[in-house]
Amino acid sequence: MDTINIQFTLFSAFYAPLIATMSGGFLKDEGLAYDWSVSKPGVSAIAALEDGSAHVVQSTLSQNLMALDKGESTRAVHFAQVNEMDGFFLTAREPDPDFNWKKLEGAEVVLFGGGQPLVMFKWACHRAGIDFDAIKAVNVGGAADMDRAFREGQGQYVQQQGPFPQQLEADGAGHVVAQVGPMVGKCGFSSLAAMPDWLETDMAAAFTRAYAKARRYMNDENAAEIAKSMKPFFPKIDEAVLADCIGTYQNLGNWTPHVDITHPAYEAMLDIYQYAGGLSERFAYDRVCAKPPLA
Repeated sequence: MDTINIQFTLFSAFYAPLIATMSGGFLKDEGLAYDWSVSKPGVSAIAALEDGSAHVVQSTLSQNLMALDKGESTRAVHFAQVNEMDGFFLTAREPDPDFNWKKLEGAEVVLFGGGQPLVMFKWACHRAGIDFDAIKAVNVGGAADMDRAFREGQGQYVQQQGPFPQQLEADGAGHVVAQVGPMVGKCGFSSLAAMPDWLETDMAAAFTRAYAKARRYMNDENAAEIAKSMKPFFPKIDEAVLADCIGTYQNLGNWTPHVDITHPAYEAMLDIYQYAGGLSERFAYDRVCAKPPLA
């Protein structure tokens, strides 16, 4: 049995369709064993494609867009979507059924200090009609550092990806007041990337068949059953919390069944990065994306 090497840029339930290829047995059904890893902080998973240590990586279109904008060559291509919507939440210290984004102006918010999470958040603020610069941003590091800081009393709000906010709620340490995704709108938020020559292989076709089945599974199966199968990948997260997170993403519509990266989703990313990410040019779709090898 051939082994496929998969690397995540970030590992969370937000990327459940890729995790499900492993936890749901879909790779095994296609005759593939697997190894998986998470890229080191500050190192793009694309590097694992370039050095041959990974066949498929969870990434984002912006990796290629920003590289092209700097005049750098890009060999890896994005061939499948993971999420068509931002998956971050805003969590407050107390319940606030009347929350509106205007409340963030003048408030201390624990935010990601850079990268796509910050770009998307700035776009969300723009669409909400608020001044991002009026927010008192608190930057403390990565996702685990942010969670720890909020639990220790920093910030009135915190920006997090599931299942961190659901665990905060379960622990009585916070209350989700908003989802960033609906404010951002549909876009090619996260994707799978690979080298073009690998996409022509039998392994690539087998992987994509498994991934297509996993995407349907993520939409059709009960969240509790999905959480049960994925629990070994999340040893520090309560199973009920994981199920809550998965159900929330199902309802949000992150995991649309189709595999390919659509042109509208790609164009939305260009809009977002031209506004908030410093992108100076609208690069053609085929300079970043390729069609999935569904065979």
